[in-house]
Amino acid sequence: MGLFDFFKKKKETVEECNKVELKGIVCPTNGEILELSEVPDEVFSQKMMGDGFAVKSNDGIFVSPVSGTVEMIFDTKHAIGLRSNDNIEILVHMGIDTVNLNGKGFDVFVNVGDKVKSGDRLAKMDVEYIKENAKSDITPVIFTSLEDCKSVKLITGQAKVKEENRIELV
Repeated sequence: MGLFDFFKKKKETVEECNKVELKGIVCPTNGEILELSEVPDEVFSQKMMGDGFAVKSNDGIFVSPVSGTVEMIFDTKHAIGLRSNDNIEILVHMGIDTVNLNGKGFDVFVNVGDKVKSGDRLAKMDVEYIKENAKSDITPVIFTSLEDCKSVKLITGQAKVKEENRIELV
């Protein structure tokens, strides 16, 4: 189910489900990997947009968690949509209630249509500014097109940017 297919449901066969695969997911920032349930926003914590994980960044520098294409950048620079080379949609939503900041506190280093490799720099979030001016500096990373038959398996805790084998689809 993609971001744009939110209200559409379709039944997946076991064969179709087994085709959904995503390799090479890396930690998108230096900081702590968290379960989605720790995000202080029900839309994310209740997985209404999809399964995923969250990160609490130490330095505010975000890289692409996967190889793929930049599909969308919100005008307010707080969120970036990616499509992996495996055709999975991913939303990197920097902070909570950061849309209200109208782009202040964010620098984006990519453009829509750019091809990125896992670990390529996407954006910088001013962590201190976000802590002072938004609800939270926690960043949800959501697999918006993940079918119901797949889920995200994490090893939570402190992680380094580009660290592998902490996030996988099962």
